[in-house]
Amino acid sequence: MIAAETYSTIIDPRDRDTAALFGDGAGAVLLRPGPVTAPGAVLAAEWGSDGAGRGLITVPGARCPQPLPEGADLRYFRMRGREVYAQAVRRMTLSARTALHAADWPADSVRAFIGHQANQRILDAVGERLGVAPAHRIGNIREIGNTAAASIPLALADATVRGAVAPGARTLLTAFGGGLTWASSSR
Repeated sequence: MIAAETYSTIIDPRDRDTAALFGDGAGAVLLRPGPVTAPGAVLAAEWGSDGAGRGLITVPGARCPQPLPEGADLRYFRMRGREVYAQAVRRMTLSARTALHAADWPADSVRAFIGHQANQRILDAVGERLGVAPAHRIGNIREIGNTAAASIPLALADATVRGAVAPGARTLLTAFGGGLTWASSSR
């Protein structure tokens, strides 16, 4: 699975609410068939979407069929931050709980909780609501920012390089994004 983002092309450098948060990035994870007993096997997954929230994260000019006027800010990413925060915490928590339940894991057995690296406050709120100890919450948003779809593969790679996650350790992944969309998996 490959995820790559170039948010620098859609972030308004003058927008103090988004310019400092996003980074370009690409990450990949190799998935292969195998038995559920193999280390790292995906045991449960949950995903969903709710188009009613499509206006919370947008690039307004992306739907315009004609070229935008020079200097028009419709080409830039816009986000209603407080509403996105509330939705992300709620959806990621519910999705992660569903994946934990499907895998028959208590939250305190998770050794690596890796969420979409959108915002540290979101990650902390979800981790707290789930009951995952801070020592098992893995992330790198402070170092590289929000790389959108690439954030979980990059956080996984970083955790592997640092030796923060042992092969086969119970790992819970969860993400949230525009549309609104969300997903979680236990592996």
